[in-house]
Amino acid sequence: MPTVDDILEHIGEFHFFQKQTFFLLALLSAAFTPIYVGIVFLGFTPDHRCRSPGAAELSRRCGWSLAEELNYTVPGAGAAGEAFPRQCRGYEVDWNQSALGCVEPLAGLAANRSHLPLGPCRHGWVYDTPGSSIVTEFNLVCANSWMLDLFQSAVNVGFFIGSMGIGYLADRFGRKLCLLVTILINAASGVLMAVSPNYTWVLIFRLIQGLVSKAGWLIGYILITEFVGLSYRRTVGIVYQVAFTVGLLVLAGVAYALPHWRLLQLAVTLPNVCFLLYYWCIPESPRWLFSQNKSAKAVRVIKYIAKKNGKSLPASLQSLRPDEEVDEKLTPSFLDLVRTPQIRKHTLILMYNWFTGSVLYQGLIMHMGLAGRNIYLDFFYSALVEFPAALIIILTIDRIGRRYPWAVSNMVAGAACLASVFIPDDLQWLRVTVACLGRMGITMAYEMVCLVNAELYPTFIRNLGVLVCSSMCDIGGIITPFLVYRLTDIWHELPLVVFAVVGLVAGGLVLLLPETKGKALPETIDEVENMQRPRKNKEKMIYLQVKKLDIPLN
Repeated sequence: MPTVDDILEHIGEFHFFQKQTFFLLALLSAAFTPIYVGIVFLGFTPDHRCRSPGAAELSRRCGWSLAEELNYTVPGAGAAGEAFPRQCRGYEVDWNQSALGCVEPLAGLAANRSHLPLGPCRHGWVYDTPGSSIVTEFNLVCANSWMLDLFQSAVNVGFFIGSMGIGYLADRFGRKLCLLVTILINAASGVLMAVSPNYTWVLIFRLIQGLVSKAGWLIGYILITEFVGLSYRRTVGIVYQVAFTVGLLVLAGVAYALPHWRLLQLAVTLPNVCFLLYYWCIPESPRWLFSQNKSAKAVRVIKYIAKKNGKSLPASLQSLRPDEEVDEKLTPSFLDLVRTPQIRKHTLILMYNWFTGSVLYQGLIMHMGLAGRNIYLDFFYSALVEFPAALIIILTIDRIGRRYPWAVSNMVAGAACLASVFIPDDLQWLRVTVACLGRMGITMAYEMVCLVNAELYPTFIRNLGVLVCSSMCDIGGIITPFLVYRLTDIWHELPLVVFAVVGLVAGGLVLLLPETKGKALPETIDEVENMQRPRKNKEKMIYLQVKKLDIPLN
């Protein structure tokens, strides 16, 4: 029988309907940014020191400047390498005693201030920032700094669980229903997080956001790739991810304008409420409807698309029926991802590449660090590196294919990590250049794995396959800090060596996958298993099936 791609050739592969739908879903992609990387601003940790009401009163009475107050009352202030004592401990001194003068007030208590006892911050902290974050509001510093790590881990745990659970539901009950449910839950939990009275509730709602937000982003990706025709599928897949990068730039601007975390959280959450209007704007995927033997509904959606595009649906395509040999709709199962040889190979290689993308993407940022002190500009500039990566993909993916650019990008990232190990510290410009090259390479690999992942699974398990494989990037996000900080204690360049090996292996494994350039999205497991076989056999199989059903292709 004719495929959905055949039908789209008649009613429009990327006309008004697809452009409108793509724009709406691209907004959803950009709105996912604050959840994925919003910790940079929501959990910003400014310079801080122990709060001492007595010392503050003495400073006011003596008319000290801020520099003089820090010099007289804060341990380690102005001394290199002593950040921890002045941030987490203070002098055990009664600042209210009258014996303290305005010039070197501690001189009469000890010959050297280093001999004075230090104690924990009993009255909280003073933060050197005009705004606020969850760190400053809930004092997630010093002994409580692990609570900030838990905040970020919670969203990654949510990503991992939601990817598999909602991925199954989207293939079982439909893309549109699950997309709307994730949008609703995401909006509600985001608003509740902004008004939460304490850290515990903030953590709970952050976890809930993680459960639905990434799954919703990937469902949107699946939807747009299933709505467009074959020749436009790769472009919308890449630009959908570029919309995420645009979200990075917008987030930097919004965070700069709203330096208070509760206002920022509300500002980045409220757009999700508007996305509920998609109920009337975006139909269910006809590919999914056909895979579930809901032919009547699928034809109605196709007629709707044709009408929006100003096209007419040929009469020969208005009485489509599923294959007569299929007695019941296909039910997705996790076992389908490993049951057959080719799909099993695809699953293992894709899972490893998702893991690699996450580890290298986040690890390179952690290891290189940011050169400046302005987090808004640093964040903005680092996001700009991702645009050339997308441009290179667009320029090469139709000319060369998927496999080779994907493999090369992984290998470039790995080679850049390995080269950085041997670049001397005095060639800082070269280190930065190689690091940017590695960042660009792994960004390309990250975008490629999302694109190809959807092309290597049949329709009835496509959403499940993408979400299960992509869950490995959440595992990578959880262990990356350990790889960076623990291995650095052994040898500063050791994480780069690990990244190099991981990246080079990922590039080699990609070459074992079939090329999907110019191929229609597979509809059945048999089509996936035959992807690497000669095209002539596939055409013969389609011809025999069409002849049996007596359905013309034109």
